[in-house]
Amino acid sequence: MKLITTTADLADACARLASHPFVTVDTEFLRETTYYPKLCLIQLASPDEAVLVDPLAPELDLAPFFGLMVNEAVVKVFHAARQDLEIVWMLGRVLPTPLFDTQVAAMVCGYGDSVGYEQLANDLAKARIDKSSRFTDWSRRPLNEAQLVYAEADVTHLREIYRALKADLEQTGRESWVAEEMAVLNSPATYEVKPENAWQRLKGRIRKPKELAVLMELAAWREREAQHRDVPRQRVLKDDALMDIVQRAPRSVEALAELRSVPNGFERSRSGGEVLAAIERGLALDPKTLPRLERERGRGGNGAVLDLLKVLLKAVAEAERVAPKIIASSDDLEAIAADDEADVPALQGWRRGVFGEKSLALKSGELGLRIQRGRVVVG
Repeated sequence: MKLITTTADLADACARLASHPFVTVDTEFLRETTYYPKLCLIQLASPDEAVLVDPLAPELDLAPFFGLMVNEAVVKVFHAARQDLEIVWMLGRVLPTPLFDTQVAAMVCGYGDSVGYEQLANDLAKARIDKSSRFTDWSRRPLNEAQLVYAEADVTHLREIYRALKADLEQTGRESWVAEEMAVLNSPATYEVKPENAWQRLKGRIRKPKELAVLMELAAWREREAQHRDVPRQRVLKDDALMDIVQRAPRSVEALAELRSVPNGFERSRSGGEVLAAIERGLALDPKTLPRLERERGRGGNGAVLDLLKVLLKAVAEAERVAPKIIASSDDLEAIAADDEADVPALQGWRRGVFGEKSLALKSGELGLRIQRGRVVVG
């Protein structure tokens, strides 16, 4: 199987692919040792051909590929698209449109939360995937035959998966449900990593305003450092060490050295000095300017309400044959338990009609839950 390694061949292939109503797309990449993913292979397929593209080839310009990604006449079909789209955005500053994510569609079609490609290939394309090449080094050249066969299968079976899910959505009239999710995936804001927001990944461990202030400054420092060095954030400072520093807030080299989670010698390195400076910046912040800490689960007398909303969500999801995860998140349920006018997705768009209105009716006593033949019934 031949890899496309020149811009001319890529342009010809993309022109052929653009004559079809849809193309399936996948990528292979590495990011174990880097902050930014390293694109190693692009797989594309139309209804009648499959194409493998070598983005590491020195004479290849990906411009034709990016042109195909923004061609409004061609639907771009991915499975679990987020990381693939992050790479496309990072390299080309474009996002595939129109877009169809088969993992999201499968959740709407009743396949559960985060269904895998292998299951869908088995169920909908009647194919079995050889996973032996999944974790190989895709940056090494030449790629072997097993790798190429595996890579091609990632887009060829996706054609049948797409057709089956599209037909299901058309039959149930739920195309707009998937379209709402595609709008989120096609927003550049989804892929813009801002160091000042890095603290949100770890906010669940914070209980005090002072800790939050230090976390905000320290997480932002680590994110900038990881981006600058192009290494995983854990290579800069592990989460456990970062949280230990946040909770102890050492203000001297000696105090920083006393933390067992901090690597030996770290306190006297350049990074150690920058960590101490970040701590001082955090401690100097006015507590009144900080974001509000999230209330603990069940606090404020909402624990029983939250439990009822979880039961309602499960019952609705079963009745609608939809994955609960795509209807409402745990954060959505907590917010609704505390506030009838919470600004959450579960009270907006199609989710409000399917679940949101029922959740508010349950809270107000206008809707009940009962058990019938061993199942929870809403009504």
